Amino acid sequence: MDVLTALLAVLSGSAVGFVLGLIGGGGSVLATPLLLYVVGLPPHVAIGTGALAVSVNAFANFAGYARAGRVRWRVALLFAAIGVVGAAIGSSLGKVFDGQRLLFLFAILMVVVGALMLRRNGRQTAAEQQGAPPGRENFGLVAVSGLSVGMLSGFFGIGGGFLIVPGLLFSTGMPMIAAIASSLLSVGTFGLTTAVNYALSGLVAWGIAAEYIAGGLIGGFLGMRLASHLAERKAMLTRIFAGVVFAVAAYMLWRNAGAVGLR
Repeated sequence: MDVLTALLAVLSGSAVGFVLGLIGGGGSVLATPLLLYVVGLPPHVAIGTGALAVSVNAFANFAGYARAGRVRWRVALLFAAIGVVGAAIGSSLGKVFDGQRLLFLFAILMVVVGALMLRRNGRQTAAEQQGAPPGRENFGLVAVSGLSVGMLSGFFGIGGGFLIVPGLLFSTGMPMIAAIASSLLSVGTFGLTTAVNYALSGLVAWGIAAEYIAGGLIGGFLGMRLASHLAERKAMLTRIFAGVVFAVAAYMLWRNAGAVGLR
């Protein structure tokens, strides 16, 4: 591994961690594209390595929320436990799926994530405003949501927080901050399950993963420090980042359109 590759891995990880710390979500969706197009990893190795990095960063953030007493442990454990099965299935399918087609579908997912960011940024969703009646936790819906989101998370090698949080809101009626805190256990667990599955096939670049994670921790610290000073501009920052997500997704769609017969 040359010095330039190591530097690019640290800088890419820092960028992801910085965004996560600054606006509180969405940054992990750029983990795989940065590993792919900046660091230069092959598609499946980028997904496996990115899943490991996302997992470590999610567990680090989860520990902070747990110490603050924000986690709803019963729901968080159920969602994560059921979702692990889905993540194992999804990651097994992702490993054998054509790399270019997988990236094309990943780009479509990025568009969805960007749209969800803008929607949540503009106004609260009905689920956030009303949710389920307090104290009526629909564990059947929690289990179904966990399995479904786990499969998507494993297939694409992402944390899935933007899918987990709405699922927790709809099925439990918990406050938004509790849903975000509780979701991180699943984000970390799904990412770790995917990373282990890919590692068993030799599809994780361990050295680059370590550098990426180190950069993410540094970037996350800086992002959180800056967030307190830019709290009033968070809406603008989220819109800007969503624009970046759309631009990267458009590039990935163009690069991989041939895999689905579009050019």
